[in-house]
Amino acid sequence: MDQLELIEQAKKVRGKAYTPYSNFKVGAALLTKSGKVFLGCNIENAAYPVSLCAERVAIFKAISEGEKEFEALAVVADTHRPVPPCGSCRQVMSEFFEKEVTVYASNLQNKIKTLTVEELLPFSFDSSDLDL
Repeated sequence: MDQLELIEQAKKVRGKAYTPYSNFKVGAALLTKSGKVFLGCNIENAAYPVSLCAERVAIFKAISEGEKEFEALAVVADTHRPVPPCGSCRQVMSEFFEKEVTVYASNLQNKIKTLTVEELLPFSFDSSDLDL
């Protein structure tokens, strides 16, 4: 699957976002190395801290289905620039993705910024930091 197909899937699932408070809809499509695609949209809650971003929804769905090897993630929102993943999503990516996994940040005007997880979150906190 190429980047444009993955971005298109993220755009489609964006329409399912539950965003009654911000109206900021985000879609994500996660491609596994086995070729499966897991979709996610952001889901808000009146108690804002328990809301969940599209990227984490897609990642957690894949993990819950036993997928552990990832190829690429596309994230799309209606922004002027390609939408960057938030800090929480970057930290989750650093937990489950290899540093070279590709992230396509995009918007509805098809502006695309291609990055790796390492570029998104250099010098990230990881499990090796817990070794005492």
